[in-house]
Amino acid sequence: MASNTLKEQLSRQSLALVSLLVALTALAYTTWRNELTETNRNIRRAGFEMMVHVAELQRIAYLAHFDQDEVGGNPRKGWVEVLVIKDLAAFMPVAEQVRSEKLYTAWNDNWSGLGKDDLAIAAIDVAINDLRMDIVRILDDLD
Repeated sequence: MASNTLKEQLSRQSLALVSLLVALTALAYTTWRNELTETNRNIRRAGFEMMVHVAELQRIAYLAHFDQDEVGGNPRKGWVEVLVIKDLAAFMPVAEQVRSEKLYTAWNDNWSGLGKDDLAIAAIDVAINDLRMDIVRILDDLD
C-alpha cells in the first residue's frame, strides 16, 4: 500500500517534478553559458590588448634596427612590451602562452643585435608574426 501511495503522489506531482527538472536544467545551462561568455570576453580583451602591444613591440624593433633610433627604439621599451604581452598571455589559451614565451625568448636572444644583425630582426619578426596570427585565429574562433 505504501508503494501505491508513492505512485499516486508521483502521479499527482509529476507536473511539479517536470517543472523542477526544466528549471534546474535551464539554470545549469545559463550558468555554463555565462561562464563561457565571461571566458570569451576575457580572451577577446586580452587578445586585443596583446595585438596593440605586439604592434608597439614591432615598431620599437623597426626603429631600433632600421632607423637606429636610440630613443624610439630603446630596448628597455621593447622589454616592457614583451613582459606585458607575456602577462596578457596568461588569459589566453595555452597556444598563445607558448607563442608569447617564444616571443620573449626571441627578444631576449636578439634585442642586442638590432641595428647590427639582420638575423636578429628576422627572428623577432617571425616570433611577432606567429603570435599575431595565432591571436587572430583565436579571436576568430570564439563563440
